[in-house]
This record gives sequence, C-alpha cells and structure tokens, in this order.
Amino acid sequence: MKIAYDVTPLSHPRTGVGNYILGALGGMIEAADGRHELVPFGPVSIRGRGLVDGALDGMAAEPHLVTVPFAHATRRAWSRLGRPPAEWFVGEFDVLHFTDWMYPPQRSGLRATMIHDLGPLHFPERLHPRTVRMHSANANQAKACDLVFTNAEYTASEVVELLRIPRERIRVAYPGVGDGFAPEGHRYEHGSPYAFTTATADWRKNLETLREAWPALDADLALVALGDLGYVPHDDLPRLYRGAAVFVYPSRFEGFGLPVIEAMACGVPCVVSAHPSLDEAAGDAAVRADPEDPEAIAAAVRDALDRPDELVARGLAHARRFTWRETGRVHLQGYADAL
Repeated sequence: MKIAYDVTPLSHPRTGVGNYILGALGGMIEAADGRHELVPFGPVSIRGRGLVDGALDGMAAEPHLVTVPFAHATRRAWSRLGRPPAEWFVGEFDVLHFTDWMYPPQRSGLRATMIHDLGPLHFPERLHPRTVRMHSANANQAKACDLVFTNAEYTASEVVELLRIPRERIRVAYPGVGDGFAPEGHRYEHGSPYAFTTATADWRKNLETLREAWPALDADLALVALGDLGYVPHDDLPRLYRGAAVFVYPSRFEGFGLPVIEAMACGVPCVVSAHPSLDEAAGDAAVRADPEDPEAIAAAVRDALDRPDELVARGLAHARRFTWRETGRVHLQGYADAL
C-alpha cells in the first residue's frame, strides 16, 4: 500500500496529538518493514516546516510538505473548497489518512481519520472556539470515512453513540511508550521529594483541584506541575517522571491518557482520575481518585506513597503492553482490511 499520512500537527510544538501522530507513523514504518510506502504530507508554515523536518529526521519516509505563509488559513480553505485533490501533491495513493487539522479532498483510495477524543462535543464552552470548530469539523468528516481510528475503546464507544458511526468501521489503536521512558536514566533534581503532574491551567487537565488537595499532604512533598515549567520537550519528560515520588493525573476527561503509561514505564507509582475515560490507561496499576474531590486526591496520593513497590511493579507490567509498533500494526491491518 501507499499511504498518505497527514503530519500537519507536527508543525507546532508537540503535545499529546502530535506525539501520537509521530509515534503511530514510526510504528507503521517499523511494522511495514519495507512492504508499504508511508508518505507524510501537509501544508505547513515556514517555521512549522523546521519542526516537522526535525520530528521526522531519521525516519524511513520521504515527506511531501508544502510551505505556505498562512498555513492554518490554507488548510482551512483547502478543506472547505474541496480542491485540488491531494493526489496533486503526493501522487496516487491507496490510503489517505487525515488529522483533525484539515480534511483534504481526494479522487480515489481509502479515506481514514483519527478521533482522539470527543471533548469539544461535550464541553464546547470550555475550549477555544477555533479548537471546537476544528475538532467538530473532523468529527463530522469522520462520518463519511471508510475507516476511523480511536486511541481507546472508551472513545470508540462514544464515536458510535454520538456520531452514529458503525462499530465495524472503527479500529482502536492504543498509543505506545517510547524507548526513552524507562526506570533507568537521568532524574530531575528538585532538592526535596516531589509529586509530578502534567496537568496545566487547561480546565480539562484540572490543575486547580490538585492544588486544592495539596495543603492536606505532608509539607515536605512539593508539587511540580508541567503547567508551571512552560513547554517541556517530550524527550525531557522521562527525567521528570523518574525523579518523582508519585505521579498524579487528575484529568476530568481524556481520550486515553498517554502520560499515565509513560509515568508507569518510568517506574513511578501513579494516582489517576477515576473518570472512566482513563480506565484503559490506568488498568489495575494506579490508585484512582474523584477528580472533583481534593480530599480524595490527597488520600490517593498518601495511599500511593505507602505502597510504591506494589504499584511500580504493576505499572511496569501494564506499560509494557503498549508499543508504537503495535499501534502501527493496527493501522496497517485496518487499512488492509478496509481495502
């Protein structure tokens, strides 16, 4: 198969969606073992082109990128106008897989997309209007796709319920854990024991409730929040995980919750929100807590600190289930089955 794979989110500093796209692409290349052609493509800004090139450096795939001065407007116009077809830029292909940043037209071939979560449909008032527009448009476009991927069974069930997409057109491709996420390696030195969280000021990530929980805990345990550190490159996260006495993920809603399995892979006991969207990421390897209850979060942190050996062993075993190669294999098998 020749697969045209949209990588436009890599033109911005990578967070969850970008990390998934890069991991899935690498996993497909690894699982394909030279049998299929992967073509990363998309219109990107001048600055964004450097970020995409850096992210794809070393991958066995030749990107077809178009550098334009107003990339967001270009992607939006291309999606709405419905021309020219993507074949003009990447040649003929068997599969076109687009992201929630655009929905380019195509003349032929399988049409596929990914839905990471349906948060914009649940909480439109909590998100930036542009984010809601982009994700809502992608959700509507997914209804006409031959194949839709999600990163969890929870999200797949929501896609069936809310978008009325038949379950047989959906494939669950769990995220993977990169090789750098392991117990061995450099650790962040804070000067005192600390809990680490990737929560930010984003309402969904729920940092404010976690802060409310902190006075009930030992004053010697600091809280190090990603939201207070500014942008941290993904490759620098393992040392923050490893150095922590406990990892806390109080999210109100997720598609999957990739940081949970990354923290587990680094050998850290985890406290995770009890919202059902995180059941698959947490497995039986985390202490769960109501994300709206500061006292419950504090109690869960104390519990995790009291039995680190048990939770670390469970977490390492759970995290080993998730590899980017398997993510890629599920994508390739999904394309082949649909074709």
